Amino acid sequence: MNYKKTYVPAEGYTPLCEIGKCSLKNLEFGIIELGYDGHQVFETGEREVAFVILGGSACFTANGKDYGKLGVRTNVFANPKAECFYAGRRTKVEIRSEFKVKIAVCATPIDVDTEPQAIRQADVRISRLGVKPWERDTSFIVDGTTHAKKLTIGEAYVTPGNWAGFPPHKHDVDNMPAECVAEEIYYFLFDPQQGFGVQCLYTSDGSVDEAYRVKNDELVEFPFGYHTTVSAPGYNTYFLWLMAGDHQGFCRTNDPQHAWVSAVENLIKKS
Repeated sequence: MNYKKTYVPAEGYTPLCEIGKCSLKNLEFGIIELGYDGHQVFETGEREVAFVILGGSACFTANGKDYGKLGVRTNVFANPKAECFYAGRRTKVEIRSEFKVKIAVCATPIDVDTEPQAIRQADVRISRLGVKPWERDTSFIVDGTTHAKKLTIGEAYVTPGNWAGFPPHKHDVDNMPAECVAEEIYYFLFDPQQGFGVQCLYTSDGSVDEAYRVKNDELVEFPFGYHTTVSAPGYNTYFLWLMAGDHQGFCRTNDPQHAWVSAVENLIKKS
C-alpha cells in the first residue's frame, strides 16, 4: 500500500484521507483553500474537527455563534505559532475569508458532545525536542488542555539536514502508560518550496519498509509502525502532525535497536 498522498491546490475543501478510503480507521484530513470573499460550510457530523490556519485568516461561526477571526501569519514559516478553530460533533461551521486563506482540516470520530473553541497563539506551546542533528521545534496546538477529547495536533520545524522523531518511534500497541494506539498523519511544506525530505515508515517484522521522498503539499499516513523524518540540506522542513486515539499525548515507544540514542541525547543535554 502507498501511504503517501499529494494535495493539488484547489478552491474549497479537498478531502485527502477519509476513513474507509485510506489506511486509517480513526483519523481524517483535508485542506480548505478560500480566495477573496470566500465562503465554506463544513458539517462535522459525528466527528470532532480542528481547523488549523496554515496561512491567511478567516472568520468562524459554529451553529450560528460568531467566534471571530483566526489566523495571524502569511504562511507557516512566518511564525511557528498557529491559530486554530475547534468544533465538536454535530456542528455546522461557516468559514468566511476576506483574502486568501489555507486551512488544514483534522478530524476523528467522537461519541461525546464538546464545545467549540477558538485557539489563539497565546494558547499554543512550543518545545525544542532532541539535540542536533535530530533537533526540532515542536508546537502543541490541540491536546488535553483544549476542548478536544481525542485529537492531538501540532507543528514541527526541522532545520536543513536535521532529523525529527529520532529514535524512530511508534504508537500502535495498547500498553499504557508507555504506549497507546494512535494513528497519525504528517503533512509537509518546505522553504524554499522545491525542497524535500525523507519520511521512513517500517515495522519490526519487515512487512512494511518504506522511505518516501516527500515534497511540498504531500502527506504520509501512519496507521502503525515506526516512523522518523529527515530534512534535505538547504531546505527548512515543516510538517503538521495530527494524532487520534483513545489517549491524547505522546504515549509511544522507540525502536529498541536505536533506543540508545536517547541516552546520548540525555548526556548531551546534561553536559
